[in-house]
Amino acid sequence: MAAAAAAAAVGGPQQSQPELPAPGLALDKAATAAHLKAALSRPDNRAGAEELQALLERVLSAERPLAAAAGGEEAAAAAGGGGGPGAAEEEALEWCKCLLAGGGGYDEFCAAVRAYDPAALCGLVWTANFVAYRCRTCGISPCMSLCAECFHQGDHTGHDFNMFRSQAGGACDCGDSNVMRESGFCKRHQIKSSSNIPCVPKDLLMMSEFVLPRFIFCLIQYLRDGYNEPADVSSEKDLNKVLQLLEPQISFLEDLTKMGGAMRSVLTQVLTNQQNYKDLTSGPGENACAKKSHEKYLIALKSSGLTYPEDKLVYGIQEPSAGTSTLAVQGFAGATGTLGQVDSSDEEDQDGSQGLGKRKRVKLSSGTKDQSIMDVLKHKSFLEELLFWTIKYEFPQKMVTFLLNMLPDQEYKVAFTKTFVQHYAFIMKTLKKSHESDTMSNRIVHISVQLFSNEELARQVTEECQLLDIMVTVLLYMMESCLIKSELQDEENSLHVVVNCGEALLKNNTYWPLVSDFINILSHQSVAKRFLEDHGLLVTWMNFVSFFQGMNLNKRELNEHVEFESQTYYAAFAAELEACAQPMWGLLSHCKIRETQEYTRNVVRYCLEALQDWFDAINFVDEPAPNQVTFHLPLHRYYAMFLSKAVKCQELDLDSVLPDQEMLMKLMIHPLQIQASLAEIHSNMWVRNGLQIKGQAMTYVQSHFCNSMIDPDIYLLQVCASRLDPDYFISSVFERFKVVDLLTMASQHQNTVLDAEHERSMLEGALTFLVILLSLRLHLGMSDDEILRAEMVAQLCMNDRTHSSLLDLIPENPNPKSGIIPGSYSFESVLSAVADFKAPVFEPGGSMQQGMYTPKAEVWDQEFDPVMVILRTVYRRDVQSAMDRYTAFLKQSGKFPGNPWPPYKKRTSLHPSYKGLMRLLHCKTLHIVLFTLLYKILMDHQNLSEHVLCMVLYLIELGLENSTEDESDEETSVGGPERCHDSWFPGSNLVSNMRHFINYVRVRVPETAPEVKRDSPASTSSDNLGSLQSSRRPKVLQRENSGTAQVFSLVAERRKKFQEIINRSNSEANQVVRPKTSSKWSAPGSAPQLTTAILEIKESILSLLIKLHHKLSGKQNSYYPPWLDDIEILIQPEIPKYSHGDGITAVERILLKAALQSRMNKRIIEEICRKVTPPVPPKKITAAEKKTLDKEERRQKARERQQKLLAEFASRQKSFMETAMDVDSPENDIPMEITTAEPQVSEAVYDCVICGQSGPSSEDRPTGLVVLLQASSVLGQCRDNVEPKKLPITEEEQIYPWDTCAAVHDVRLSLLQRYFKDSSCLLAVSIGWEGGVYVQTCGHTLHIDCHKSYMESLRNDQVLQGFSVDKGEFTCPLCRQFANSVLPCYPGSNVENNLWQRPSNKSMQDLIKEVEELQGRPGAFPVSISSETNLSKEMESVMKDIKNTTQKKYRDYSKTPGSPDNDFLFMYSVARTNLELELIHRGGNLCSGGASTAGKRSCLNQLFHVLALHMRLYSIDSEYNPWKKLTQLVEDMNSQLGNEEQQPEVPILYHDVTSLLLIQILMMPQPLHKEHFTCIVKVLFTLLYTQALAALSVKCSEEDRSAWKHMGALKKNTCDAEKSYEVLLSFIINELSKGKLYHEEGTQECVMISPIAWSPESMEKYLQDFCLPFLRITSLLQHHLFGEDLPSCQEEEEFSVLASCLGLLPTFYQTEHPFISASCLEWPVPPFDIITQWCFEIKSFTERHAEQGKALLIQESRWKLPHLLQLPENYNTIFQYYHRKTCSVCTKVPKDPAVCLVCGTFVCLKGLCCKQQSYCECVLHSQNCGAGTGIFLLINASVIIIIRGHRFCLWGSVYLDAHGEEDRDLRRGKPLYICKERYKVLEQQWISHTFDHINKRWGPHYNGL
Repeated sequence: MAAAAAAAAVGGPQQSQPELPAPGLALDKAATAAHLKAALSRPDNRAGAEELQALLERVLSAERPLAAAAGGEEAAAAAGGGGGPGAAEEEALEWCKCLLAGGGGYDEFCAAVRAYDPAALCGLVWTANFVAYRCRTCGISPCMSLCAECFHQGDHTGHDFNMFRSQAGGACDCGDSNVMRESGFCKRHQIKSSSNIPCVPKDLLMMSEFVLPRFIFCLIQYLRDGYNEPADVSSEKDLNKVLQLLEPQISFLEDLTKMGGAMRSVLTQVLTNQQNYKDLTSGPGENACAKKSHEKYLIALKSSGLTYPEDKLVYGIQEPSAGTSTLAVQGFAGATGTLGQVDSSDEEDQDGSQGLGKRKRVKLSSGTKDQSIMDVLKHKSFLEELLFWTIKYEFPQKMVTFLLNMLPDQEYKVAFTKTFVQHYAFIMKTLKKSHESDTMSNRIVHISVQLFSNEELARQVTEECQLLDIMVTVLLYMMESCLIKSELQDEENSLHVVVNCGEALLKNNTYWPLVSDFINILSHQSVAKRFLEDHGLLVTWMNFVSFFQGMNLNKRELNEHVEFESQTYYAAFAAELEACAQPMWGLLSHCKIRETQEYTRNVVRYCLEALQDWFDAINFVDEPAPNQVTFHLPLHRYYAMFLSKAVKCQELDLDSVLPDQEMLMKLMIHPLQIQASLAEIHSNMWVRNGLQIKGQAMTYVQSHFCNSMIDPDIYLLQVCASRLDPDYFISSVFERFKVVDLLTMASQHQNTVLDAEHERSMLEGALTFLVILLSLRLHLGMSDDEILRAEMVAQLCMNDRTHSSLLDLIPENPNPKSGIIPGSYSFESVLSAVADFKAPVFEPGGSMQQGMYTPKAEVWDQEFDPVMVILRTVYRRDVQSAMDRYTAFLKQSGKFPGNPWPPYKKRTSLHPSYKGLMRLLHCKTLHIVLFTLLYKILMDHQNLSEHVLCMVLYLIELGLENSTEDESDEETSVGGPERCHDSWFPGSNLVSNMRHFINYVRVRVPETAPEVKRDSPASTSSDNLGSLQSSRRPKVLQRENSGTAQVFSLVAERRKKFQEIINRSNSEANQVVRPKTSSKWSAPGSAPQLTTAILEIKESILSLLIKLHHKLSGKQNSYYPPWLDDIEILIQPEIPKYSHGDGITAVERILLKAALQSRMNKRIIEEICRKVTPPVPPKKITAAEKKTLDKEERRQKARERQQKLLAEFASRQKSFMETAMDVDSPENDIPMEITTAEPQVSEAVYDCVICGQSGPSSEDRPTGLVVLLQASSVLGQCRDNVEPKKLPITEEEQIYPWDTCAAVHDVRLSLLQRYFKDSSCLLAVSIGWEGGVYVQTCGHTLHIDCHKSYMESLRNDQVLQGFSVDKGEFTCPLCRQFANSVLPCYPGSNVENNLWQRPSNKSMQDLIKEVEELQGRPGAFPVSISSETNLSKEMESVMKDIKNTTQKKYRDYSKTPGSPDNDFLFMYSVARTNLELELIHRGGNLCSGGASTAGKRSCLNQLFHVLALHMRLYSIDSEYNPWKKLTQLVEDMNSQLGNEEQQPEVPILYHDVTSLLLIQILMMPQPLHKEHFTCIVKVLFTLLYTQALAALSVKCSEEDRSAWKHMGALKKNTCDAEKSYEVLLSFIINELSKGKLYHEEGTQECVMISPIAWSPESMEKYLQDFCLPFLRITSLLQHHLFGEDLPSCQEEEEFSVLASCLGLLPTFYQTEHPFISASCLEWPVPPFDIITQWCFEIKSFTERHAEQGKALLIQESRWKLPHLLQLPENYNTIFQYYHRKTCSVCTKVPKDPAVCLVCGTFVCLKGLCCKQQSYCECVLHSQNCGAGTGIFLLINASVIIIIRGHRFCLWGSVYLDAHGEEDRDLRRGKPLYICKERYKVLEQQWISHTFDHINKRWGPHYNGL
């Protein structure tokens, strides 16, 4: 039977082989294994080998799993002999383990092998979400990472490290000196231990060498059999099934890899041995099963689009022929330029062609691919085929881990890397088809990052396997699948193709793994050099980059808004950054020194060729197509960045790498187009394209993109500008910005291409662009440190920044090896130089500040650079913010009081190569523009703003700063040959042109313009300057060039010149500036005719500036040349007084500089100033001009108005709040003095905050206080020790809650309930320590009917509020504080208190009787119950609210559920809870006195009324009323005890005195008389004092007792015996010793006793401490009921002060001799009698239960304030302990672990595992631990979350990093330290129950936390 079973188990018919013992028992297996091992150890081991092969053949037969995978269960059952599907596999595994161990135990075998592990490397492999560390100080490669264990065992103090959650998985690099410095290795991997590891004995691993090849082959057969070409999703499920079946086998292999180096080398041998593979796989002959398997393998290869090399010529990648790479590449170059056929039936990717709409996909002609790279695979070893199947199965995690675990073996590492490279193309194909491309990408990178981060290995593979060729080809091939025709420029005939950003490939970043590998290998110098030297590769790469050139083209919508806003721009920006820019930065980082010039030349050369091809492909001539823009010009940017590097680092001559003028003109067009489009987008001209176009404009300048996008673009434009004709360049700029028509002297003009409302902002845009172009020096000469400093200053000027946001905002080269690494020294040192750290502060509102950096004063003073700020702002408001902050600085430091202009900042000097850029400032075109704009501003033409003037002046100043020519040159050059017929200015130097007077100008104006209606210009031709002002309007002159703006006849000439250079056909050359398309653009309506007018100007730039000074200052002749007074100014012109200021200052500064530059200018300025200007007549403003009155001015006025209104409103509100607060709560008002003159009593008046009426609260229209009711367990968290408990951070530290106040009270109540009558027990204690109801108010009142309608309106208002109206929640209509109920105010007078406070002369006895009578009256609402009033209804409903606030378990303590005693207990406990909590808010004592802040907002008075009215409905049976027991002697004591069967009542000495006080007071009719209150207090104090003495007697030792007993007996008969504690104590001891209370002490009693010797002082202290809590609560109560202030005092005199305040101390009491608490006693009946009576009750109890009797007497009443748990200093200690800790409920490691900060419980946040009745664990815990309030620390996020009832909020973090910042979700992973102030704030909010008020962002949690 056994044999048969075995045969079935190993599958297949038994062949005639040497008989083996039946493998039924493990013993037999072991024996067989031992036998075989022995056989194989013989020198001639052939027989043994055959025997083993046969056994393995049988055990590891491959037929069995095939049946399981294909035929399902029945086949499996049949084959497995009924053992279920897994039985045979398990059996096989058992065999393998036995055989490997060679007959010994497998575990011992493992241990033996481990002993030979030369553990030089850690190599621990982890998967996604693992927590690892990265230390930049120790890392050589940026990808270096360490496992937590190695990190903590190494020494990284002071290093720049961070903790991170692995995204894709990784492996520990500890011990690998290729990747990290040896100093960072941990203790285990420091020693190069290979030397002292003994040699591995041959026989230990002998069996492994025989067994493993079979085992791995078996695994491969499984994989072959399980694979069916996936045609649909179901087959994917099959793949997963196969993988599940193989789980144990792969795990087995994984375990083998973990045995250490010895086993790894065996595995390496097995996996890479080609002979083994050949023997096992190439025998398709004899075995049918093997044959089938081989066929499946071939099918799989074919279907993957791969050929098995035998089919074609044998062309393996292993032996590349020398010429391959270049050949392949030539094919490419030819093919990419010309397009192949357009082919939409693309078999690559069936789903791609839908969704593209009409745009067809383009395929390149197929001759381009290097067949060898793309299509040929030949497997020669197990490793290769295993990797093949790993890819086929889409990288199963287990397989990946197995393959990576082997990496510490060097030989394997090389073999595996080569195999990986060989399969690279196949990986890409699989990735493209995968449905789970995200997961797959992560797994691919998990592998490749381990291989390619190692420079040595990367170099080797590059040399031996053409790694670079493969990568570039594969990337190119990948992108080819989603190309479409470009629509840029010439839509019909364009030959250019671009990637389609809408395709999944780009949208989902599927290319990411390949690009990231490419960037990774380019970071190695040796590899990058090969790339840069290989011309063929560069050509291919430029082809690749050109696929992205011009992608995601935007076309401006002119008519209606786009229907669908495409979000493809995300994909486009990501693709350019990752696929183009990052490889570019990688290459640039290797071009840093002179020796690398050649590389730059290569790149620049091929880049220009690619650009030329691109211009040809899109048919570009000289004009860009209108209304189109693409933000993606990677070729331009490659070119620009390599140029910049060449000049900056390699000392290349710039001109040697620049193309001809024509190419430069083409190059500048598209980047300039982008700059103009940015201005258009900001002017809202693209608004119909939707928000996404704004998104693009913002992304283009955003910090992660700017240095790969806008910076290279601007640099390229600077290069072009420095080499092209300046007039041409300037005119192109204004033309691109569409503002040429605006630049006319005429007051009216027509703009054919721009609407009037956009003119101003476009003009501002053009000028701002010029300023940036001319003053930015990022690539023109600044050093890296200067750049860093400028970037940092710009960011800090916009706003204060946290350290991390600053790191994020400073653009650094995206390539990690590029120098400025975040956290590197230069960053920190620059930061400390420019900024001050502001430590995190706490505002009283509770908003948490982070640590911020703010610019130092000298930075504002000298380094604030508006140009840099404008360049770097993503949001326009940031520019304003920077200016506001600058203004504030100037005001504060007293440098300038008004509204300053942006300061002019000196620039770094230009690098000599770019000197030509400054010619822009000295060209006539620019001077004409400046002149015209100054004139227009002076004349108040429309559409000009202060901003325009500011930029104009800035440009003039730049020109003066960069003037080159000498004075003498200027003078002579006037008559040069340059003069055109309309030459405005004689030369091109700004300094001389400034003084040049322009007399007449011809302008073309619409016929309606005022200039036309001029009759004769004669009257105004007088020469003096004044005439200009006196004639009402200046007049004008112009030229014929119809389409062009008159200023630019110059431009037209320039155009001609350039078109001659570019010798085009003559007809073209005569065209005017406007492109053909301009006709579409004519303004709506018929344009009025243009006519020519002549305008008399007679101004120079200097005269305009001086007049402008007059205009700005609003005074005539305001400008006086400063050098006339102080000649020094001309000698040392750097004067600080000019550095900050407004326009006036700027004009003065410019005039001074002009005077300095030339004597002529100085003279002319003086002349102009001498001519006195007559006063200007008041100007009549036309309606049109009025309309366009400067928006800024209007805004400014509006702002001022608003400020004024707000201020007024605030002051009104303040006074309103004050009055509201004073009136609303009567108990705070100090009782008025009632003089005899006005005897009438005024009622309390309340304001309703809804209807605004004031009036008293009445029965039928009651007023109520807005209150928030919440259940609270804060009181229950008090402990009796001062030190707060620590949060447990080791297994040993646990927190047990038995010493909390709540636990102690619970124990006491259950003890009482065990022995005494239930109803009596419920009067003897208070509840509410846990789940007590706390009532708080904001102090505002409203009519209850108003409140109801308010709630209705809230219910109908569907806005998402943070609260639930159905639960009665709302926010106070006035102060918006959160609330959930209204507490009715009891009608009554404001000064009632006074009437009841008159001192009375009644004796104590009378008062006691009165109290008893009053309590005996039947309780009823003030008005008879029959006529229910509104007030009584409200009282009832609020009582319901109070009850429903807390859970049932916190209300019902009675043994008989629902008994009235329960309600009674609950109600007076509510009062107790509120008093106790107020006491805690005051710090646990009343020493501070006063009304405290709580006073204003207290609602205890109203609460008491409500509670009293309800309590009086339950009358206590007069028999049981404790008042009697306190004030009367009973004749027969025994009758008190009750019968045996009925439980006795609680002895009065076991009662809680504070509870008695509340019961007595709430049973009295309200309002209460003061004298009755004092009487009750006095009586209760006697009981309290007796309790204190009794407790003291139990606490002390037998000897002490007898001594006191004796001592007191002597004094008993003195006069004030009843006020002496010694006498009373001795009497009590005497009485109690009659029972068994002091007996059976035995030994254990001594333990309880504190070994203190009791001195009189310590006894007095004990008695006072025992009584203080009662006195405090009573004083608070008195304060609230009667409005008396609490006196303040020292802590030591608190007792006496409170006692006298309560009337316990006679007023004449002298405090000279030491105070004795007993002097407060005032006994209502003879003390010794009543004490005897009280003690008798206890005596009879203790006769039966002495222990419990004793425990009940000692009441712990000295509770310390509640605290949250104490947290450790460093967050890492919490994180390391908890993030891997298992949950005690579900025993799993939670995904989101959290820990309760109140009690330390560890919970699963959101974990479904621990869900109970639809409540997740955190919510459940918040109800059990905090009665609905939970405070949890989320371990993985370092954030605290608050749960309050059905809402939750994120509170923030109490752990901050070294820069005072939170690190939510531990994203940055920097070390975090506790911030004690924040934790205090949190604790304070918890204790004061103000979470609801202070935290604003609440949301519902639906019980899901």
